[in-house]
Amino acid sequence: MKIRRLEHNEEIPFELLLLADPSKDNVMNYVQQGDCYITEADDQIIGIYVLSAAKQGSVELMNIAVKEEMQGRGIGKRLVFDAIKRARNQGYRKIEVGTGNSSIMQLYFYQKVGFRITGIEKDFFLRNYEEDIFENGIQCTDMIRLSKELK
Repeated sequence: MKIRRLEHNEEIPFELLLLADPSKDNVMNYVQQGDCYITEADDQIIGIYVLSAAKQGSVELMNIAVKEEMQGRGIGKRLVFDAIKRARNQGYRKIEVGTGNSSIMQLYFYQKVGFRITGIEKDFFLRNYEEDIFENGIQCTDMIRLSKELK
């Protein structure tokens, strides 16, 4: 599976990015500030992530998504490992990610690939999203911040 940077003249696959973030405005903002990387199968984009410079020495994984019918095949893990490798090669010392308090599988996933919980932004989703978000029967209110040191 090859992962490559999305070129500036290519159409941004918003339908895929919106699987991980329901706000098209938010997605638009960080896509413009960051770099999109995609993976394809049969000439179709099946996975994507966005990396954006954060605080000095760190980069943030802003969005990672895999087509629903392709999930559970290790594609997301490959995308995260690719993001880690690219961040390290670009000289970053840390990679960060944020996910919702209700995103149980994502919290499990990020910790499984070596991220550690570093903080909580209380009421993040209440302040930054117009509509309420519910996952796993839980209202998404707080942003759980995780990071991984790059060596």
